Amino acid sequence: MVARLVIAAPSSGAGKTTVATGLMAAFAGRGLAVSPHKVGPDYIDPGYHALATGRPGRNLDAYMCGTGLIAPLFLHGARGCDLAVVEGVMGLYDGAADQGELASTAQVAKLLKAPVVLVVDASSQSRSVAALVHGFASWDPEVRIGGVILNKVATDRHEHLLREALGGSGVPVLGVLRRAPAVATPSRHLGLVPVAERQAAAVSAVAAQAEQVLAGCDMEALLALARSAPELHAEPWVPEVGERLHAGGPVVPTRPALRDDCPPRRVAVAGGAAFTFSYAEHAELLTAAGAEVVTFDPLRDEALPEGTSGLVIGGGFPEMYGAELSANEPLRKAVAELAAAGAPIAAECAGLLYLARSLDGRPMCGVLEADARMSERLTLGYRDAVAVSDSVLAPAGARMRGHEFHRTVIEPGAGALAAWGLRQPERRVEGFVQGGVHASYVHTHWAGSPEAAARFVEHCA
Repeated sequence: MVARLVIAAPSSGAGKTTVATGLMAAFAGRGLAVSPHKVGPDYIDPGYHALATGRPGRNLDAYMCGTGLIAPLFLHGARGCDLAVVEGVMGLYDGAADQGELASTAQVAKLLKAPVVLVVDASSQSRSVAALVHGFASWDPEVRIGGVILNKVATDRHEHLLREALGGSGVPVLGVLRRAPAVATPSRHLGLVPVAERQAAAVSAVAAQAEQVLAGCDMEALLALARSAPELHAEPWVPEVGERLHAGGPVVPTRPALRDDCPPRRVAVAGGAAFTFSYAEHAELLTAAGAEVVTFDPLRDEALPEGTSGLVIGGGFPEMYGAELSANEPLRKAVAELAAAGAPIAAECAGLLYLARSLDGRPMCGVLEADARMSERLTLGYRDAVAVSDSVLAPAGARMRGHEFHRTVIEPGAGALAAWGLRQPERRVEGFVQGGVHASYVHTHWAGSPEAAARFVEHCA
């Protein structure tokens, strides 16, 4: 039994992240072990969640991982915790485009049997708030709205009007938060600025969020609501799983057989301020498949970790650190040499840009005969992908689900051997398969396809 709350809102921008992070930090400050979670593919919010709780922020994505893994992944992350706080995505009922409720906060709340706290931006309304809350509470009878937190409330008079309007709604007011500039987190072209880029300021912002929540919310009522969640009848996800049964297909090994005389398979994973996008389960799956995972910082380290036999370069903001990445010529050369030697390299989005010949005119690693640049156009959305070529991550024909989120373009968009064929929103091929390199804009979640991690480690031999 894990006490749990889902923090949702009618739309983006209502203050979900502020409230969720503040609640996490406030409960953790009271001595509770708090498990932080985020609905959807977002990488940045979980960084703030981790700062608030001291535990890895974990994502719950029903599109990329499947609905059947939501409860197991949740229980895996929440093991040993007193309370779990799940921050939603977009509006409560918003999910994958043209997919009904799939990947919505509402669907995840139902899969977790968790009560929902609705965060409402009350800055431009008074009595209408009751109609809004009533609509959200009655839209889907399987979604339990256990309370509302009113955000951006202007004055005591404003609060009185809002509370009076909600008095007969049947949905209790569990908190009222005033406008507070100290809790704000700066944003840029892809959302909030990650924790890794503003450590001291991020610590201060999270502390301010906790103080605001403690001052404005009924913490005992919120904890009681969390503890009212029923038992989840599911087993925690285990990264050491030995095989995976494909629906209607064969049992596929997800961990390669390791010989006693096999040398250590050291997988270097890019980190630091430029490469902050990663899922905690990826490192866990690599370790379970027999790898030793070592993190390095391309902004600071001039060499790959000694004995590197495979390289994972995830997402992030290389466009913000182009000059520094380009200036680190020894590391760029080391990455190019590793690729030339045929070692497996998995690069997603930022990693793709780093492997390119140039980024905004600055030299990068030169592994790929392609050039990248910033763009005004935002590319965003879930992707249903089919492997076009055999690679270190997947055999040709294998299907994986992923997500794109970037304001850059790379030319050409695909190599002689493309990585993925995408079916939504338009049919196209993208990415590069070149020797041991798999480079693509598509972010994937390996918990949904654990054989990818096992195949990668096997190629590290």
